Amino acid sequence: MGGIIGGKPKAPDTSAAEESLRLQREETARQKKKAEEEQRDVQEQIASRRKALQRGGARSLLSSARLTPEVGIEEEKLGA
Repeated sequence: MGGIIGGKPKAPDTSAAEESLRLQREETARQKKKAEEEQRDVQEQIASRRKALQRGGARSLLSSARLTPEVGIEEEKLGA
């Protein structure tokens, strides 16, 4: 009956709902970006470990007790 007497009915105010929806979309986009960055970091760590396992074998043979481990062990001659 409001349309008959008062004219056209007013549209409900949806600005609060629209703002809420916009904020949710922004939050979802932020979370998605964060998840992608974390996934990339994990993949980089895995690649780094894999590379270290493939190429790091010689380093494990070097002793940290020597000043220059690449030179090797100088044998002390007994009786010299």
